[in-house]
Amino acid sequence: MRSPDPLEASLAFCPICAKALNAPAVCRTHLTTRSPRLFLREWINRPGRVGAVWPSSKRLAQCMAAQTPMSGTGLVIELGGGTGAITQALLAQGLSRERLRVVERSPAFVRHLRQRFPSVQVIQGDAARLAALLPEQAAIDVVVSSLPLRSLPRAEALAIVEQWRRVLPAGGALLQFSYALQAPADWLGAGFALRDSQLIWRNLPPARVMRFERLATPGH
Repeated sequence: MRSPDPLEASLAFCPICAKALNAPAVCRTHLTTRSPRLFLREWINRPGRVGAVWPSSKRLAQCMAAQTPMSGTGLVIELGGGTGAITQALLAQGLSRERLRVVERSPAFVRHLRQRFPSVQVIQGDAARLAALLPEQAAIDVVVSSLPLRSLPRAEALAIVEQWRRVLPAGGALLQFSYALQAPADWLGAGFALRDSQLIWRNLPPARVMRFERLATPGH
C-alpha cells in the first residue's frame, strides 16, 4: 500500500489549524504558501506540460486579469489553472465565481484548486477537448490561457487553438501569455487578431501577455 504523500496531506489540512480547532480544517494561507512546492514537483514530473519552474507572479496574474473583459454574462474559461495565481487575480478583479470555469489537466493541481477555491467550478480535463468539457450551447465570453503552447507537441497545440476557434464567438477575447518575448502578431493563425501586448519583466521567467479578438468567420 502506498504511503500517504506528506505534501498532499499538507495541502488538504493545516496541522496547526486542525490542532487548534481539534478537528480537520483547511487553512487557505497554508494552501497558498505551499503552491511553489507543488508547482515545482509537477514541473519535475511533467516539464512539457507545466512549462515553467515557478508559479505565475502576482504582477503577471494581475496583468492577465486586468486585460480580461469583465462585462457580459457569458462564461470566462481559464485554461491551465495551476496553483491558482491567475484564478485569484480574476476574482480580485471582480469576476463573479458563477461565471468562472477553470480547466486543469493535472490531478494534483485540480485537488489544490478545489481546496483553495471551493466555490469555483474546477474541471479536470484536456484543453484539446474543451468543447466537450463545457455545457452545450454555453455562451463563452473569454478564454484565459496559461497553457505552454510552444512546448506542447505541434499537433496538440493546433488542436487546442482549434477548440478556441470553436467555442469563442466573433468578438470574444482570448488572453495568452508566452515566454517567447518576440511572439508575432499572427501567432495563433487565422481567426484571431492581436489587440494588445505587454511585457512583464517581474516574472520568472519574463513573459509577454497578449490579448486577441476572435474574428468573424467569412460568410457568417
